[in-house]
Amino acid sequence: MDLTTLGWSDDLARHFEPWRDQGLTPGRVGHEHQHIYRVYLEDGEPLAHVSGRFRHLARTAAEYPAVGDWVAVQPRGQHHRAVIQGVLPRRSRFSRKVAGSTTDEQVVAANVDTVFLVSGLDRDFNPRRIERYLVTSWEGGVSPVVVLNKADLHDDVSPFVEEIRRVAPGVPIHAVSCKSRSGLDELSQYIGPGRTVAMLGSSGVGKSTLINRVLGLERQRTREVREHDSRGRHTTSHRELIVLPAGGLLVDTPGMRELQLWEATTALDETFGDIRALAERCHFRDCRHETEPRCAVREAVDQGHLAPERRESYVRLLRELDALDERRDALALAERKRTDKAAHRALRNFYKPRG
Repeated sequence: MDLTTLGWSDDLARHFEPWRDQGLTPGRVGHEHQHIYRVYLEDGEPLAHVSGRFRHLARTAAEYPAVGDWVAVQPRGQHHRAVIQGVLPRRSRFSRKVAGSTTDEQVVAANVDTVFLVSGLDRDFNPRRIERYLVTSWEGGVSPVVVLNKADLHDDVSPFVEEIRRVAPGVPIHAVSCKSRSGLDELSQYIGPGRTVAMLGSSGVGKSTLINRVLGLERQRTREVREHDSRGRHTTSHRELIVLPAGGLLVDTPGMRELQLWEATTALDETFGDIRALAERCHFRDCRHETEPRCAVREAVDQGHLAPERRESYVRLLRELDALDERRDALALAERKRTDKAAHRALRNFYKPRG
C-alpha cells in the first residue's frame, strides 16, 4: 500500500528520519485490540506488538499506539509479528477519559483531519452531548462536522439544524438520511486522498450504515435500533482505519455510551463562546455562574437571552474538569510519596552499617 494513500507527508518523513537510520519502516495503525495492532505498511498489513523497551518507557496508556497513529516498525519479530519501536508525534487526536473511575486518557483516534459527530434525529438527538463532542474535538485539534442522520423521520428538519447551530456556531451541519440517501453527497467534500475522517457518535445513530453508503458496499455490519428508545447495540466492536476506494481514510469507532472530558484548556471557551462573552460582564472575575451575585450569565438566562440548559451544561462540564484535576493532583501526590519513600529506603539500605 502506498504511504501517500495512507496520509504520509513531508513533515512525517522528517520526523521519521532517526527511525529510518535504524533500519525501521513507517506504518500506520489500522486496528488495535488489547495492545495487538494491525499495521498498514507499503508491503503488507502485519499484526504487531510494541517492543519491550517501548513498554518500559511508556508512562501512560495514551503513549501507546492508537488507531491512526504513524509508527516506526521492525517488520519481523517474535512469533512472526512486526514490532513497533516508536510512535511519531501526533498532529491531532480525539481523546476522552477512560470509562469508569480510572483516571487515564484514552486516545480514540489520532492524526484526524475531520470528525463527523453523528447524531440521530430520533430519541438520540441531544445537543448537550454534541457540546461535549465539540469540546473534545477542538481540544484535540480536529475540525468538527455535525451530521444529523435519519432526516427521513421528519418533514422539516430545520428546527433541529437551528438548535445545533445555536450551540455550534460556525460548525458545518448536514442533515442526511442513509435510508433515502439524501444529503450524503455533501459529505464527500471532507473526504479526499490523504485526508482522515473519524466517525463518532452513540450506539444506534447509524454510523455503520453511513460508512456503508460512503463506501458504496455493505462492509460494516448493521442492526436495527429499538423502537421504544431509539437505542442500538454496538455493531462495531473495535476502532478501525478504513482506506476508502476513492481516496481518503475513515476511522470507524464503537458507539460511545459516555464521553467524559480529559482536558479542555481553551476548547471549553471556544465551544461556549456566548457564555464567555457574557462572563466578561460578571462582577467576579472567577465567577462560576452558579450562586455568585451580579452574574451576567444567570442574568441572561433570567431575561431569556440564554437557554438555561446551555448554562447548566457549561457549569456541569466545569465541575467535571475540576473533579478530574483534583483526581490528577491526588494521584500525582501519591506517586511523589511513593517515589520519595522508595528513595529514602534505598538511602537507608545504602548507609546501613555492615556487620
